[in-house]
Amino acid sequence: MTVSAGGARPVLPEGGSSSLADGAWHRMHPLTPLFKGGLVLVVVVGILIANMRDRLIYLAVGLFGPEDVRGMDVDSDDPVSWAIDWTVGHGLVAAAIAAVFGVVVLVVAGYWAVWRFHQFRITGENVEVRKGMIFRSQRRAPLDRVQGVNLTRPFPARLLGMAKLTLEGAGSGADVALEFLATARAEQVRADILRLASGARRARDEARQREPGADPGIARAVSEGVAHLIEGVDRDDVVPESVVRIPVGRLIGSQAITGAVWLLFFLVLIGAFVVAPILVFEDGPDKWLILAGAAIGSGVPILFATIAVVGSALQKGFRYQIAPTPDGVRVSNGLLTTVTRTIPPGRVHAVEISQSILWRPFGWWTVRINRLGGTSASQQNSSGAQAAAIVLPVGTRADVDRVLALLVPDAPERDATMTWEDGVEGPREADPFTTVAPRGVVWHPIQRRRLGVRVTAFAVLLRRGRLVRRLAIFPLARLQGVSLRQGPLARAARLSGLRVHVVPGPISGSLSALDRDEALRLAEVVTRGALAAAAADHSHRWAAEQPTS
Repeated sequence: MTVSAGGARPVLPEGGSSSLADGAWHRMHPLTPLFKGGLVLVVVVGILIANMRDRLIYLAVGLFGPEDVRGMDVDSDDPVSWAIDWTVGHGLVAAAIAAVFGVVVLVVAGYWAVWRFHQFRITGENVEVRKGMIFRSQRRAPLDRVQGVNLTRPFPARLLGMAKLTLEGAGSGADVALEFLATARAEQVRADILRLASGARRARDEARQREPGADPGIARAVSEGVAHLIEGVDRDDVVPESVVRIPVGRLIGSQAITGAVWLLFFLVLIGAFVVAPILVFEDGPDKWLILAGAAIGSGVPILFATIAVVGSALQKGFRYQIAPTPDGVRVSNGLLTTVTRTIPPGRVHAVEISQSILWRPFGWWTVRINRLGGTSASQQNSSGAQAAAIVLPVGTRADVDRVLALLVPDAPERDATMTWEDGVEGPREADPFTTVAPRGVVWHPIQRRRLGVRVTAFAVLLRRGRLVRRLAIFPLARLQGVSLRQGPLARAARLSGLRVHVVPGPISGSLSALDRDEALRLAEVVTRGALAAAAADHSHRWAAEQPTS
């Protein structure tokens, strides 16, 4: 570690460019303790004041009011009123005020100490966070293991111009959070982390416009937080023409179609299992009353559940944007609480294009990914993990092409035809995909011709689904392995299953009932291709060879 020209701040020869990536310890936003427990205290104080309101008014009237109203009384059965009366009756008002003042001082001192001992630093190799006075803890995220950086703005924090930064590590429980920072500082820290993780190890001062070490004032942060409440921030390094957006009408329409179908399905179930039995077996004057009660009792919860699911999907899809940045693909979404995820190059292990039969007349598609993050295999099926895997909730084919170009930029153009005409929309005549063997129709009677696998020089393509068309793309450079599997029945029929192994996620890389010899050949081709692709791949160090200024 060396010292800068002014002698005031250390600068890592391998470190970042800003005052925040200099290897020194920095503190979080001064209002961080308020969001990490202080809000509960505010609520408790508010409840106490509400309970004391009548008694405080009575005391004020007794002290300063006219003679004819000083004798008024209020109910003193509650403990708060009794405590106030006892304090006043024994002449301990001054002591009570001093005690309250002392508690306030202790609380403020406690929160100051929490903020004082909550620090982070960015070095050339790690991002570290330490906190605690009595029970100390320190977490470290190696930069070469960072799989993504998420910037989250909960609604209350947005109003104050604050954001939470989460570094996704390569392993379960490996995430490291910096909460909270001023939004401008959080974006600066994110840029430093991504540049260091990319292999750019020298100082870069051209993007810094304010004095090193200066913090924006709280008033300015609040002003910016309110100003950016609608239009958003975090676009300084994004070319406007490169942003993929989702029109609100398309988003609402896609969810309305899905919600209407689910609601119709549940109504049919109610009619078959609730309404029909009552009409057939129930008789008497109360028949229609029973029927109405049963229909309402079973239909209303289903209606609310459908509205909740569709509303949640809409909230997550509002203001959804995907754009390229110098440090990776940036995905942002949210109406009140906004989340910005930055996916560095080389961290996408699988991409899947899917289309429900309900969306087929409109030409809408969904894109989701598998990427290594701080969740375990068992957590990959949770709703949060599923939502994080979606990088395009609903888009046209042109949108999908642009998103694929961002996620897999090294894919050759010759794979485009195989991806769409033969893959997503196939099969066609002279199908280049290896499909399920004719004797495997017992395993896949409906989609035997639809299921297929194709290996190119860049990726393994897996095609499946008729009601929901799916095409999964597994870049060879990201594969962890390939395996074959046979059960006793498949072995007797000379069939085999093929599975390409990638990091856990919603996209599966398995296909069954292939001809055994074809499966062996494909496994050999995948193995050779994966070794060659991994040796030539340097996307995880996407900025290592860029010239520095």
